[in-house]
Amino acid sequence: MTIKWVKSDPLVMNGEPFCYNTRLTVRNLLEMRANGLTPSQMLAQSPELRPVGIAEAFRFAAENRERYAEFFAADGSLEGPGFTAAGAARLPEHLRSMAGIVVSVGEPDPAGAIG
Repeated sequence: MTIKWVKSDPLVMNGEPFCYNTRLTVRNLLEMRANGLTPSQMLAQSPELRPVGIAEAFRFAAENRERYAEFFAADGSLEGPGFTAAGAARLPEHLRSMAGIVVSVGEPDPAGAIG
């Protein structure tokens, strides 16, 4: 079975794209990131999340930049901390290669390797 990590349903969350098996929208995760939360801190606050779900939400935002423009820096990366290289090593390849979107570029994650 393939999981669709980001879903959109007009009857759920008013149609706002959300993460599989959660009540957290892509926008919620982007707001957390923009406010300085690392993926590991997001996981600690919302245990129903999965690392791949967070990464897929970041990828979804990158594919829908117009919708989420306020979360992107001038250089095209997402604001705030992403996954560290060590944390990203456990993600599928298509997500690991998204520097500046899923993986932080040159930013250490003080909360640990998951983030």
